[in-house]
Amino acid sequence: MYRTHHNGELRASHIDQTVTLSGWVQKTRDKGFMIWVDLRDRYGITQLIFDEERTPKEMMDQASHLGREFVIQVTGKVIERESKNPNLPTGDIEILVKEVKVLNTSLTPPFTIEDATDGGEDLRMKYRYLDIRRKPVRENLIFRHKVTMAVRNYLSNKEFIEVETPYLIKSTPEGARDFVVPSRMNEGEFYALPQSPQTFKQLLMVGGMDKYFQIVKCFRDEDLRADRQPEFTQIDCEMAFVEQEDILDTFEGLTRQLLKEINGVEVGSFPRMTYDDAMATYGNDKPDIRFGMKFGELNEVTQHKDFGVFNSAELVVGIAVPGGNSYTRKEIDKLIDWVKRPQVGALGMVYCRYNEDGSFKSSVDKFYDQEDFAKWAEITGAEPGDLICILSGDTSKVRAQLSALRMELAERLGLRKSDEFAPLWVIDFPLLELDEETGHYHAMH
Repeated sequence: MYRTHHNGELRASHIDQTVTLSGWVQKTRDKGFMIWVDLRDRYGITQLIFDEERTPKEMMDQASHLGREFVIQVTGKVIERESKNPNLPTGDIEILVKEVKVLNTSLTPPFTIEDATDGGEDLRMKYRYLDIRRKPVRENLIFRHKVTMAVRNYLSNKEFIEVETPYLIKSTPEGARDFVVPSRMNEGEFYALPQSPQTFKQLLMVGGMDKYFQIVKCFRDEDLRADRQPEFTQIDCEMAFVEQEDILDTFEGLTRQLLKEINGVEVGSFPRMTYDDAMATYGNDKPDIRFGMKFGELNEVTQHKDFGVFNSAELVVGIAVPGGNSYTRKEIDKLIDWVKRPQVGALGMVYCRYNEDGSFKSSVDKFYDQEDFAKWAEITGAEPGDLICILSGDTSKVRAQLSALRMELAERLGLRKSDEFAPLWVIDFPLLELDEETGHYHAMH
């Protein structure tokens, strides 16, 4: 038996028991007359102790040569720890080692196996098996497992059937390019990896399997983005004999169950917003509604003066940045440079300060008066102390640009809090979108 307990299990109630543990050496502290070793596995860390009075000299010498990431097995007695560590679940005890066996030695790792490691991303990907030993990565894998189990349990209880569909299929029209796999048996012909199991789940519906789900790997040969990867996993579902309300109720229930079971968070009914409203209000079809900064369309109150930039624009739109009037001119200039980056693509930005005394100061003072600025503030919902940021141009482009600015400002202001949840249904999506470069329509999802 390699172990009787794991390294996150032992407590004060185990004192005086003889146990066997296995794991990786996290670190050692050698005082000469006493050596401490932190032994780690995926469950936690247990401290081992060797000392001159209670440990044979040969074992002391062996312990002094234990290096980081050595794999060892120890047997010893659980004793009370003199200097307790309240930050560890096992911090009340330590193991007085009676036997130690090195199962595998290790070279010095190229980066520290710690929560805050000194390894860069490329190095950690090269040694992925070492990176997985780090707590943040390990907890992500465990979290993903808990989510998939909760999804399976919920949908199974709703009479869904999990069906595994093929990976090597015939190419079908989808929203991206296929990954193709050459066929050895049929020279010159290829399989396609599925962008989704769409064809198969429709066959299941026709076949009478009215509720299907699968936690499935999908493949899309498209350019990398923050929210797009060539290989990804999705919760894939299909239902027959249902209307939109049935689908929304089922998967709102799934989301609420996941938040409750995994995060311990209870949320009420999800608000609903049409696609058109989402784009007009947030410039985004998946808006973050945890904070304000809603769009205010300003065409009517900006295109009546002799300012060509606004007058020639299809859309003039702004947001009120809470507390933004505290920004220095240098900070505002940096914001303008940020929106002009190629990744955002704006040509510039007009701003208007809303002073605490109710007056306004803008980068376009010579074109507009205080009455105009007051209307801008009313439409964007600005309050004294805020900063109004305005972009203009083609509707589709400027909405996307202002949405990017809104999200960036929210990050800087700490408004996107990871412990807050605000689910939202965006409904009535368009089916197709016109690609201006090719002149062809393509699927919106």
